[in-house]
Amino acid sequence: MKKLLSLLIVLALAFFMAACGTGEDTPEETPGAEPEAEETEQTDEAAGEEATEADYPDELVMGFVPSQDSANIADTIAPLADRLSEELGIPVRGEVMTNYTATVEAMGNNQVHIGFLPPFGYVLGTERYDHIQAVLKSVRHGSSTYKAQYVVRTDSDIQSLEDLEGKIWAFADPTSTSGYLFPAAQLMDDYGVTDVENFFSNLITAGGHDNALIQVLEGDADVATTFDDARTAIEEDYPEVMDELRILDYTDDIPNDTISVSTNLPQDLIDRIIEVFLSFNDDPEMIEIMESVYNWTGIDTAEDSDYDVVRSVYEKFQDQIN
Repeated sequence: MKKLLSLLIVLALAFFMAACGTGEDTPEETPGAEPEAEETEQTDEAAGEEATEADYPDELVMGFVPSQDSANIADTIAPLADRLSEELGIPVRGEVMTNYTATVEAMGNNQVHIGFLPPFGYVLGTERYDHIQAVLKSVRHGSSTYKAQYVVRTDSDIQSLEDLEGKIWAFADPTSTSGYLFPAAQLMDDYGVTDVENFFSNLITAGGHDNALIQVLEGDADVATTFDDARTAIEEDYPEVMDELRILDYTDDIPNDTISVSTNLPQDLIDRIIEVFLSFNDDPEMIEIMESVYNWTGIDTAEDSDYDVVRSVYEKFQDQIN
């Protein structure tokens, strides 16, 4: 009886071990099955990346507005374009546009992918096109806002904004946020000026903030309105500017200029563009380049709502701009 019992136990153990061996060879755990799944997943990811990159433009074009001499900007943006080309793996070219609206129109027509737009230029762009989006904004000396300034000759008898009546006003462009729109809005809101053009004896569209200052410096205009402090932009060529031109007054705060992108670009490329520009904050060489172009000392993220205050000013001049 004991021998029979022992034999039954041995047979039971044998069947149990055989069953365990069969379980190890099930399809779910067959050697090589999992690597094949990983290989398929990696292939799908690679195909997705190739599909995304196929949507990339052959060349990224950056559009710059002429806040100073166009030739100077063209020289200084070349290293920026080279660095972006290296980081993004796509040829990048910088182009200096004729004015603010030309940059907006070029973005609207997908001829420019990255626009260095001033606040009003950005608002104008979002009014006309639904694929222009501010993703970054400039920082100057620790602030993401700035003021427009009124500049007169030091020996001028102009002592207040009221004294500007009947004078000659020089500004960069009628669509310039700090050059025209905010100063004009301030004169309307704070001093009851109903017709800005008739308030002054003459208006000079100088084509750039530097040229507006030169108009006053050389006696061709009584006042210039520019960003703060645009005098430093011409100090090398006109070392007397800080002594011979004085700041009469300032406007309220204005949000800084933008780096705007076309949302027709693939989102992963937009994300990469943002990442690369923000990395310049830790790169003194690149910040020096940004400072030489537009006096930027840093770069911060931007939201569309940051420019609502500019939209309220835009409404005052919408009829004459459109």
